[in-house]
Amino acid sequence: MPSPTPPAVFTVSQLNERAKQLLEISFANVRVEGELSSLARPSSGHWYFSLKDRGAQVRCAMFRSRTAQLTFSPKEGDQVEIRAKVSLYTARGDYQLIVESMKPAGEGALLLAFQQQKQRLAAAGLFNQEHKQPIPKARRLAIITSSTGAALHDILTVLQRRNPSIEVDVYPALVQGQDAPAQLVSALERANRDQRVDVIILGRGGGSLEDLWCFNDEALVRAVFTSRLPVISAVGHEVDFTLCDFVADLRAPTPSAAAELVSDDQSSRYQQLAQLLQRLLRSQRQSLLTASQQLQHLQQRLRHPARQLEQNAQQLDQLEQRLMASWKQQQQHRQWHIQQWHQRLQHQHPQTTLAALGSQNDQLGIRLRHAMQRLLQQRQQQLGSQAQLLNNLSPLNVLGRGYALCQTPDGDVIRDAQQHQAGERVHARLAQGWLEFEIITPHPDTDGTST
Repeated sequence: MPSPTPPAVFTVSQLNERAKQLLEISFANVRVEGELSSLARPSSGHWYFSLKDRGAQVRCAMFRSRTAQLTFSPKEGDQVEIRAKVSLYTARGDYQLIVESMKPAGEGALLLAFQQQKQRLAAAGLFNQEHKQPIPKARRLAIITSSTGAALHDILTVLQRRNPSIEVDVYPALVQGQDAPAQLVSALERANRDQRVDVIILGRGGGSLEDLWCFNDEALVRAVFTSRLPVISAVGHEVDFTLCDFVADLRAPTPSAAAELVSDDQSSRYQQLAQLLQRLLRSQRQSLLTASQQLQHLQQRLRHPARQLEQNAQQLDQLEQRLMASWKQQQQHRQWHIQQWHQRLQHQHPQTTLAALGSQNDQLGIRLRHAMQRLLQQRQQQLGSQAQLLNNLSPLNVLGRGYALCQTPDGDVIRDAQQHQAGERVHARLAQGWLEFEIITPHPDTDGTST
């Protein structure tokens, strides 16, 4: 029976890559709910955080292209719902979620997102009163709404009753769902290109906050803000508010009311009622805005004790980690100082000093001996040179070449023949011994030559 094939041997990189592929295939699209923790927002625009519950946590990464699409600003401790794919960070072998989208989780999530986006756009100045255009009485009206909805029927009915001469252009668009914001923006742009239109009504019938959510889309809100033509927002019923209501030049409580605002009425009573209605609406809007802000402020201040305890526990853990890190750093610093003092002590030890002095003494002895030898050699060479010079200058050396040194008996050297007479005795010193003789006849050297 053949032996089984041994399993392949993976490198760590290959193993992590294989695990990443399996995770991304098996969990390509999951929804997870949990609490935000360790949220980091570096300058790159990417977000890194952990999602946790009471029993576990998982690392998450959300890249800049996705974070830019959020309509609210999450913070530490928020309960959120994410849509992500499960992956693996191969460099460290960390299991993580790559987040595609995020929204607040639990009751009031849409309201929280609404309030946060409203505050952000208000801070950008989109709702300021100085940007509002006056609403004229329309001669030609553009209506942006669903072609099959009740809102269009209500507007046309009011216009027919109040002023049938008003011309109406209908720009149909979806008023609910994911594709609605793009269609509404496109319809708004087309209406602005029509030079005959005086005013635009943007509206639909009532519904839940989720049903009306497309009218909170930031692209649509900015399109209303930049509209050349005055825009009346008539979305939902009187108690319904969207971000288009705040950015529009005028907010109507219903589509029918919007039709009344842009149409003339023969009765002054209706005009007075319209003015009172506008005052009431502004007062209600301001009251609702103030109440909503107060409610949001109180909600932000109110925190569950469990969240506070968890945060305190996390802070305590962080402080403990910082304390341990500081203690270790101080220990390392003290150890380094001890080593430095030990090394300095070793350098100052008498034995070390004596060893260095002994080595220095040996070196000086060697240098002294070498110097004495060089000096002795120099003196010997000088002595040899002087002896050679003395030998060259010695009269004995001249005598060795066959010359004789003539002297009187008193030892004076005889140099001039004229100074001596015949019969005087003379000593002649040779290289070997000396001779004694008598002068027979002196011969002065009269011609400069000698015999």
